[in-house]
Amino acid sequence: MSLLGYAYLHAHLKLTAFEPATHARLGAVTRVTATANGLLVPAQVAGKTQTLLDQVLFALKHEGVNLQVLAQALPKVPAHEMVAGIHAAPSGLYIRVACFLWEFFNGTELQGLPDISGPTVDVFDASRYLTTKGTRNAKWRVNFNGLGSLSYCVTVERTPAIEALLSADILGNAHRFVAELAPMAAERAMSWAYLHETQSSFAIEKELPSHTKAEAFVALLKQANQAESLDESYLVALQNVCMTNPLDLAAEYRHQQNWLRGPLRGAVGVTYVPPPPEWVPSLMDDLLAFANEAPKQIDPLVCAAVVSFAFVFIHPFMDGNGRLSRFLFHHALCRSGLWGNGLLLPVSVAMKRNEGQYLAALQSYSRPARQAWDVTWLGDDEFDFRFKSDASVYRYWDATACVAFGLDMAQQALNVDLKDEAEFLAQFDVIFKAVDERFDVRGNDLTNLVLACLQNNGKVSANRRKKYADTVPAKVFDAIETEWQSLLRA
Repeated sequence: MSLLGYAYLHAHLKLTAFEPATHARLGAVTRVTATANGLLVPAQVAGKTQTLLDQVLFALKHEGVNLQVLAQALPKVPAHEMVAGIHAAPSGLYIRVACFLWEFFNGTELQGLPDISGPTVDVFDASRYLTTKGTRNAKWRVNFNGLGSLSYCVTVERTPAIEALLSADILGNAHRFVAELAPMAAERAMSWAYLHETQSSFAIEKELPSHTKAEAFVALLKQANQAESLDESYLVALQNVCMTNPLDLAAEYRHQQNWLRGPLRGAVGVTYVPPPPEWVPSLMDDLLAFANEAPKQIDPLVCAAVVSFAFVFIHPFMDGNGRLSRFLFHHALCRSGLWGNGLLLPVSVAMKRNEGQYLAALQSYSRPARQAWDVTWLGDDEFDFRFKSDASVYRYWDATACVAFGLDMAQQALNVDLKDEAEFLAQFDVIFKAVDERFDVRGNDLTNLVLACLQNNGKVSANRRKKYADTVPAKVFDAIETEWQSLLRA
C-alpha cells in the first residue's frame, strides 16, 4: 500500500527524523479511517497528494503536527511550490501553518505573496494536544501554541490516561490532604517525604547515599521552594550542591560528549547518546525559557514532567543529571505558585517502585534517538561517536509517554506514599499513647516495638519478644497487638 503524509515524507526524502509511530496508507475505504496502526485513506483523497506540499498539507490536516519531520521535510519543499499553494488558498488553514513553519525552518521569507486572510489558526489543535496560550504571528495569522517555542517544542497528546489524570486535580487534592492534617502530623509527613525522596532518588541510580550526600540532596530539594529563575549559573550551583566528589563539580555546561551505557560491552552497550556539547547551551536556553514560564501557563505537573525528562535527554553535565532532573520536577511545582511552603510530593519514591515504567518512559525517546548515532568501540572505555542526523531530533520530540508517567507517579506519590505514611504515623501515635498510658516502658523500646508491630501486620514477632524480654513486660507485647486490632476494627 502507498504511504502518505509523514510516513511518505520520511521514506521518500530519506529523512533521519524518528520514523513516525503510525502510518497513513492508501486503503479500500470511502473516507479517511483511523486504525490502531494509523490511517487508511481512500483513493480520491490520496490522489490529491501529488507534490511534497500536498503531503505536508495532508499530514497537518489528518495526522497532527510532527515538528521533527517537518523541520527536515519543509526545507526540501521548493519556495515556488509554497507560494503557489498560498495563492491558491490565501485563507487556507493548513497552507498558512505550512508557510509559517517553512519560513522558520528555512530561515528566509517567501516572496510574491497574496494578501493573507482568514481567522487566526492554532498550530496545535487544543482538542488533540496539550497547548499553551501561544504567540500570534500577524503575517500568517497563525498562533504558535506548542509546549515550548519554534526552536524547542515537545508534543503531548490528550490520551484518555492523561485526560483522566489531569481531571483528578492531583495538586489540589495534595494541598487539601496536607491542610487537613494536624500541624505536627503534617510536619512529620513532610520530614518522611524529604528523607524518602532522597533515598529513592539515589536508589534509582543504584546508589546508597552517605549521610553527607543525603543531607546535600535534602538541601537541594528544599531550594526548590525558592522557585528561583533557572539559568546556567544557578544549575551549576545546584549541581555543586548535590555532588560531594570535588572532581565531579561542574563550572559550566559540559564540553565533552557523554553517553549512557548498560551492562553489555562495546557499542551495543551504549544505550543513549545526548546531544553534542556545542549544542547544549542553545538547547538549555530554550528548555529553561520554557521551564521558567510554563508552570504558570499549563498544568504544573505537565511542565514538571516535560522539564525533568528533557533535562535528562540533554544531559548538560557530566554527572548529577539524574538527581537534578528530579529536583527540577519539584522546582516546576513550586514555580507555579500552586505548591511550595516546604511541601514535597515524593515522586521519586513512586518512580523507584515503578522502575520498569520509568525505563519505558525514558526509552520512548532514547531508543529512537540512539539510532541517530554511529558508535564504534575503540577498546576499554574509548568510543568514537558519529552523528548522522540533525538537531531537530533533540529539539522536537513526543513527550506523551513521559508526561503520562509523571502524572501517574505524582498521583501515586499522594495516594499511596503520602497518605499511607500519614496513616502509619497516626496509627503509631494511637498505639504508642494507649500503651504508654498503661505501662512504664522505655520510650525507645516502645517506639521500636510499635513500629515493628505496624510493619509486621499487627504482630510483635517472637524474635522481638525475645530481644526485649529483659526490659519489657510480656503484657506490653500483647497490649500493642490488641491496640492494633482495635484500630483495624475501627
